[in-house]
Parts: sequence; structure tokens; C-alpha cells
Amino acid sequence: MREKQWRVEIFIDEHENRTRAQARLHNPDETGFVGTGVARLNPRDADVPEIGDELAVSRALADLAHRLLDATAEDIEAITHREAHLER
Repeated sequence: MREKQWRVEIFIDEHENRTRAQARLHNPDETGFVGTGVARLNPRDADVPEIGDELAVSRALADLAHRLLDATAEDIEAITHREAHLER
């Protein structure tokens, strides 16, 4: 059995009432997939930075997952010459 390592780095930056996160995938092929997520503070809500971080990161990871799934479908279609239907 051969073990592979895939790593995701999360970068978070905050500006005024906005938190932006990037989830960068590092795999053996270095495909360069990056997911992005943003959270905005509603003026009526309490300013709790951890909540903005969590929301932005979850959105970035979801975006990364969708990009990876789309790439997988494209790879399958290139091999099979048929449309791939992968569940999200």
C-alpha cells in the first residue's frame, strides 16, 4: 500500500466587516485548486471574529470541494468520452 499526502492550507484575512478565506490544496500533482469563501458582518449582529472565520473557512472548503469534484468529472469524461454525473 502506498500512502499519499494531500494538504490543505487555510489563509484568513479580515478587513473592516468582511472576512475572506482561501483553502489551497497541495497534492502530488500540484493542481493548484483554491477555494474561496467570504463572510460579512451584519450590522445588527455582535462582532465575534471567530464566527466570521468559521463561516468564511467553511465556504472556502465547500468551494474547494466543488472545484475538485468538477475536475474529477472532467477527468472521468476525458477517459470514458461520456458525461459524468457525480453527486454533490
